Amino acid sequence: MAEKSPASDVEAGLLAHLNSAGEVSDSRSFASSLGVSHLELESVIKSLSAFRIVDRTDVIKETWVLTDEAKGYAAKGSPEAQLVDAIPPEGASKDALKAKLGDAFDVGMKAAARNKWIGFEKGNKDLVLRKVENVKDELQDQLKRLANGEVVPDRVIDDLKRRKLITKEKSIWYSLKKGPEFVLKRKILATDVTTEHLRSGDWKFLEFKDYNYGAQGQPIAKGYVHPLMEVREAIEYIFITMGFAEMPTNNYVESSFWNFDALFQPQQHPARDSHDTFFLKAPAATKLLPEDYLEKVKQIHQSGGYGSKGYGYDWKREEAEKNLLRTHTTAVSARMLYKLAQEKPFAPKRYYSIDRVFRNEAVDRTHLAEFHQIEGLICDYGLTLGDLIGVLEDFFSSLGMSKLRFKPAYNPYTEPSMEIFSYHDGLKKWVEIGNSGMFRPEMLLPMGLPEGVNVIAWGLSLERPTMILYGIDNIRDLFGPKVDFNLIKNSPICRLGM
Repeated sequence: MAEKSPASDVEAGLLAHLNSAGEVSDSRSFASSLGVSHLELESVIKSLSAFRIVDRTDVIKETWVLTDEAKGYAAKGSPEAQLVDAIPPEGASKDALKAKLGDAFDVGMKAAARNKWIGFEKGNKDLVLRKVENVKDELQDQLKRLANGEVVPDRVIDDLKRRKLITKEKSIWYSLKKGPEFVLKRKILATDVTTEHLRSGDWKFLEFKDYNYGAQGQPIAKGYVHPLMEVREAIEYIFITMGFAEMPTNNYVESSFWNFDALFQPQQHPARDSHDTFFLKAPAATKLLPEDYLEKVKQIHQSGGYGSKGYGYDWKREEAEKNLLRTHTTAVSARMLYKLAQEKPFAPKRYYSIDRVFRNEAVDRTHLAEFHQIEGLICDYGLTLGDLIGVLEDFFSSLGMSKLRFKPAYNPYTEPSMEIFSYHDGLKKWVEIGNSGMFRPEMLLPMGLPEGVNVIAWGLSLERPTMILYGIDNIRDLFGPKVDFNLIKNSPICRLGM
C-alpha cells in the first residue's frame, strides 16, 4: 500500500477542523498548528477551493518591514548613536572612528552633526568631539516598534523610507468556511482509463473527473505574418475589389530608359546622380530597347512635340542604356502603358503593383535605402484631377486612413501633381505617404495611346502606412535586428485602422 503523502495529511487535518469548528479565521495560524508551512497549506486550500469543497476569502495586507541594514540598527543602535558612544571624553580621530564603525561611520557622521551631537576641535577638523553626555536613540526605538507591529506616525514612515530602512511587503492569507460540496474526505476521481482498468473491469465502477472544455490547450508553434505583409495583403485586397489588375514587377534591375527617359525625366535631372541612384557595374548597360519608341522619346526630350517644347538638350543614348536598381515602380507602369498602347482597339485598364525599390538615401527613422512602393494607375478617356482625388480618398479610407491632405507638387512626368499626407498619431505630425498626378501628354502620346486618353496614378511606400496603422514611430523597427517579434506575434491585423 502506498504511503500517505504530507499533502493528504494536511488536507485531512483541514477538513476535520472545518467539520468540527466550521471555519478557519487565519490560515497562517492554522498552518502553524499543523506544523507545516503556509505554502504547503495554501496549495491544499486552492485545490479544495477549485472543487468547491471549501469557500476561501483572500486576505491581503501590506506592511512595512525592516531592511537588513535597519535590522542591524534595531539591534545595535542607530549609526549616529553608535558614533557618539564610540567617542571618548577627549575625542577621537575620524580614521579611528571609521575603523571601529565601518560602513555606519559616514551615515552616523552626517546624522550626528545634523543633531548637533558632535563637534570638531578648532583648527583640527580631523578630531571629533562629543557635545552631549547621553543621547536618546529615537531611530532605534522607531525601528523596534515597527518590527513589533506597532503603529508609528506617517512622518516617521516617510523618514524611514527616505533613509531606505524599510520596504513594503504584501502578505496574503485566507479565511475558510465549508463549501457547497463539502465532504470530510473527498473521492479521488480518475482521469484516465488504463489497460489495467480494462483487464480487471474496474473501469465500470470508476468515477471520472469532469472534462474541462474551457481549458486552454498548449500553444501551437507556428509562424506569424509580418506587419508589412499584413498591410500588403490588405492593400492588394483593396486594389482587387476596386477592379485593378496586378502588373509584373519581377525586374529589380531596370534601364535608365524605362526608369527615367520614358517618364519624360531629363538626363541632367539630379535623381540620375549616383548619390540618389544605385547604378550597376556589371552589366552596366543594355541594348534591348524598342527602337521606334526610343526615337520618339529622344525627339520629345530634345525638341518637344505633341504641344511640348521639350527640354532643349542633346539627348544621349548611352545615358538611357545605363542599368540601375529601379528607383520606383513607375518604370513598370511605363512598360505596361507602352504595351497597352500597342493593343488595338484601345481598352481602359486599371493596374497596380507592390514591390521593392532602391534609392541611395541616408537611413533615418522615416527613410530606408530599400523599401516597398505601392503603385496604382487608371487609364481611360476623360479622366480629371477630381477623379484622382476621389479614387485616393476611397483607397486610403478603405485602408483606415481618413486624415488626408493634398499638396501641389512637381513631377517631370505628371501635371498636375500632388503629394499625399496622412496624420501620424504616434509622431503627432503630418507624414508624407505618397505622390500622385496625371501623366503628361509628352509621356503618353509617344507611346501610341489615343488622343483624349488620360492616366491618373499614385505611388506610396508600404512602410509608412504600416507605421501609421501600427503606431510605429521608427521605420527601422520593421527591418533587421530591431524587429520586435512580440509585435509580430501579438498584433492584430492593424492596431489603429483597417
